[in-house]
Amino acid sequence: MTTSTNLTKRVLSGMRPTGKLHLGNYVGALDNWVRMQDEYQCFFEVADWHALTTDYADTSRVKENSLEVALDWLAAGLDPEKSVIFIQSHVPAHAELHLLFSMITPLGWLERVPTYKEQRENIKDKDLGTYGFLGYPVLQSADILIYKADVVPVGEDQVAHVELTREIARRFNGFYGEVFPEPKSLLTVAPKLPGSDGRKMSKSYGNTILLTDAEPVVRQKLKTMVTDPARVRRSDPGNPDVCPVGDLHKIFSDRATMDKVNVGCRSAGIGCIECKSWAADALVQLLSPMQERRKKFEENPRLAWDILEAGSERARKAAGETMKDVRAAMGMGLQYEGADQFGSG
Repeated sequence: MTTSTNLTKRVLSGMRPTGKLHLGNYVGALDNWVRMQDEYQCFFEVADWHALTTDYADTSRVKENSLEVALDWLAAGLDPEKSVIFIQSHVPAHAELHLLFSMITPLGWLERVPTYKEQRENIKDKDLGTYGFLGYPVLQSADILIYKADVVPVGEDQVAHVELTREIARRFNGFYGEVFPEPKSLLTVAPKLPGSDGRKMSKSYGNTILLTDAEPVVRQKLKTMVTDPARVRRSDPGNPDVCPVGDLHKIFSDRATMDKVNVGCRSAGIGCIECKSWAADALVQLLSPMQERRKKFEENPRLAWDILEAGSERARKAAGETMKDVRAAMGMGLQYEGADQFGSG
């Protein structure tokens, strides 16, 4: 098996710590990350500073949520022998580079980021009129460029952020010389994953299936899941292509099960209860091994913290090398080795 030490192209990606992950997080990113470990040098960050851009008023659960995210990552198959798994705030160089980038980033670039306007309009219960929220794409750029990442796996809604990162890298290089590569977006097309109410799976909708949900919980959530609205009676034929349960089958069920669903649903040969039970079977088959792997870390959280601290140390080393290049390019490096105070050089 190929390991990251043999590979040259770097990847940076991360998630904000909002607690335990759900199937949408797995399908949208995590499953792809696990595969990427054998193709790239991967850096995966628990982006706890990014969590503060919207949840700055209450930081009481950031540490706990960071651990929950890390446990789900390890359970899903992220391997600290292949990838650098770390906590953003444990690598202070992210903040230093963010500060330097903020000096050269025009306000207009930030105000045109689509997600900025979208979230300002849609999130009404929090005051997002802050410097940190406006500038979070600059912090994101620092996250990417501090590791000189070549590739950033993103969904379509995040492409604009990678393009901004490319513009910041170009502007920095234009002022100070070639330091940063211009990273490319690696578009990850995630299949449509509905929640239990048929809408997109999201914690804000309360319709999620968590990666940690036990089998009885998964089966109960599937029992209440909405189905093809045109199928009112058991004898009515249905259409898996417009049914949220059908969408789950397309992602998680094998070909034999899909064939049974297509024939049985369209002919009213099976009922929705039976169809839902098959979908639950597929989900339990996926989740059970993850939950088994997670158990050893739940029983001894120190193991996970040790992985995160070792990863953060590796990240600090890589980030430190980049910051040496940045300071030298800007003429702000130390004048001699050992100069560590203001005015000492």
